[in-house]
Amino acid sequence: MIVLHASFPIKPEKRERAIELTDDLVAGSNQEDGTIEYRATVDLQEENVIRFIERYEDAEALETHAQTDHYQAFGEHLPDLLDGEPEVLRFDVESMEELEL
Repeated sequence: MIVLHASFPIKPEKRERAIELTDDLVAGSNQEDGTIEYRATVDLQEENVIRFIERYEDAEALETHAQTDHYQAFGEHLPDLLDGEPEVLRFDVESMEELEL
């Protein structure tokens, strides 16, 4: 499994538009074969940072995601939305288990 954690700093005046575009990206991404989970959230301490948590079955699913229309459309808007450099971390996960709290 591949897990991505991405943080996108957004221009304050573009925040609402970024959230709309992110909502479309999340909806499309969760319909893709090989996507286990695709979520986005606004950071509670940094309201102009959108964080993505993405889980894919394998590298092929991640590569396919990058070629989708909804991903490409989101990417076209990024230069206008970003207020700094995004940070994207990739984790290659061999095993996972749910913890009880």
